[in-house]
Amino acid sequence: MVVCGDDGLAHRLAAELRGVYGEQVTLVVPAAERSVRPPVVVRARAASALLDRVVTAAAGLTGNGGGGNAGTVPAAEPPGGVRLMEAAEPNEAALAEAGVERAHALALVYDDDETNIRAALTARRLNPRLRLVLRLYNRRLGQHIEELLDQAAALASGEGAGGSADGSGFDASTTVLSDADTAAPALAATALTGTSKVLQTGGLLLRAVERPPSGAGTSAAPGLATLALLSPTDSAGPGGDQGPTLLPDAAAVRDGGGRATVVLEQVSYAGPSLPDGRGVMPWFASLFSRRLRWSLAGMVGCVLALAVALWLVTGIHPLRAFYLTLLDLFAIDDPAIGESVGRQILQLLSGLAGLLLLPVLLAAVLEALGTFRTASSLRKPPRGLGGHVVLLGLGKIGTRVLTRLRELNIPVVCVESDPEARGLATARRLRVPVVLGDVTQEGVLEAAKIHRAHALLAVTSADTTNLEAVLYARAVRPDLRVVLRLYDDDFATAVYRTLRAAHPRASTRSRSVSHLAAPAFAGAMMGRQILGAFPVERRVLLFAAVDVGGHPQLEGRTVGEAFRAGSWRVLAREESGDAPGLAWDLPDTYVLQAADRVVLAATRRGLAELLGRRGRAGT
Repeated sequence: MVVCGDDGLAHRLAAELRGVYGEQVTLVVPAAERSVRPPVVVRARAASALLDRVVTAAAGLTGNGGGGNAGTVPAAEPPGGVRLMEAAEPNEAALAEAGVERAHALALVYDDDETNIRAALTARRLNPRLRLVLRLYNRRLGQHIEELLDQAAALASGEGAGGSADGSGFDASTTVLSDADTAAPALAATALTGTSKVLQTGGLLLRAVERPPSGAGTSAAPGLATLALLSPTDSAGPGGDQGPTLLPDAAAVRDGGGRATVVLEQVSYAGPSLPDGRGVMPWFASLFSRRLRWSLAGMVGCVLALAVALWLVTGIHPLRAFYLTLLDLFAIDDPAIGESVGRQILQLLSGLAGLLLLPVLLAAVLEALGTFRTASSLRKPPRGLGGHVVLLGLGKIGTRVLTRLRELNIPVVCVESDPEARGLATARRLRVPVVLGDVTQEGVLEAAKIHRAHALLAVTSADTTNLEAVLYARAVRPDLRVVLRLYDDDFATAVYRTLRAAHPRASTRSRSVSHLAAPAFAGAMMGRQILGAFPVERRVLLFAAVDVGGHPQLEGRTVGEAFRAGSWRVLAREESGDAPGLAWDLPDTYVLQAADRVVLAATRRGLAELLGRRGRAGT
């Protein structure tokens, strides 16, 4: 695997590929990167790596000069399986030196779209069978580039872009990702459940949850798959030195009653939701203020009471009584001369009520005109709102997070200081309340009902603004769950530890976008069928979407027969038709057909065996 980038995402991605998937990685970074921050994958040996670079540069100056790429520094093979190489830009010479012609996959995660596109076109020409993963901010352009590079691979190799001729199972696909899109599900799940280790598939968010031993009085909810049995807590007992058991069968789960389990569950929200604004009553409520609605209701009640009183006093028909009451109310000339005293008193009361009705009607007209005039304006947080998520920032990341939260039917109140922010149009379309103002100013978070919120998500582009907002929110609500986006991993770790120490009973998560986006980029480099990975102690479980056809271990077998303990397990089947989705309650007797596409959990070695790949040396 070759990773090229100029920021923290490249380092995090290289560490993810090596640590989670056990791949051999070449990391290509600009030479100036060493003066900005040490790479994540080699931070523990920064001094020795710097010494190696100095020695290499000195050797290049004193001899061996002449050939080669003038913008690159020869790569070293540091411990840990990550080969570090410095290059000014990802040109043809740098990509060739990084071994792109022999690589299975290349990730281009520079902060500049043009640099990534230019390098991808060059890499596709050097190796038509190379799997490409690009980081692009322009989503529409990314779709066109993905189609173009896939078509180029298909024409160059003489086959579909999804396969390879050597039978290795590696495809030459092109995947275009945005760090905003990949980080949004993890941020949404963190605000909801407190964990960013989530898996997104079929429109669902899934997470792996540790459950205590069955003897503790708890058990997994029905329908959840048991992914692993954790190591025994008593190391002195029998089997205490064994590690976790991945993908155990039913017998192993029964026999491991004293061990904690890891089960898969869906991330969902069961709290109150914001009104959707549909129907007559929500429309009426949005048209008039609460005080005016109560005034109108009082006047209607007063008119009905006067009509009933007139009917009882005079004995006339109820409809005629109501009609005469309206005449008196609107001061239409029909004096009750010669009528009974009761009728005359009621007429005077009706006239007085008509005088009181005039300002109410005028206020209703003015308010309705103002509502129609500002129909496209932003909504305000409704009174009595609680259990919602306060989202700070409607930029690139915040807009994606807002969309994901609303897909989960989670009530959100946004806070944005820029009235021209790109996410305001999305908030207006989703009918999400927005508070315009600087979050660092007093009263802004209070307007977003922070004292009754479920969580605070600070995802602005300024680290200091996010930190200040979180500290202020913690002063208002010490037990508030907070999630803040920070650019630097080290700074995020330091902030997390400090906030946890200051508020041990509250949930705190500080994450960088590169930390959250790296798993999705790593999964794309492993192939489009890889959905994600969950760590289980010192081992890893992979989740993949696989076509049943062509796999004799799956095709024609029942779900129970296809299950291989410790290797792979079928979890769900993709459904087609009018309502596509995933069927998670597959019975063990269901026979897998060649046209089926299933989601399964597997170990690294098991997935390599299932897909016909040569197993790599395990870590």
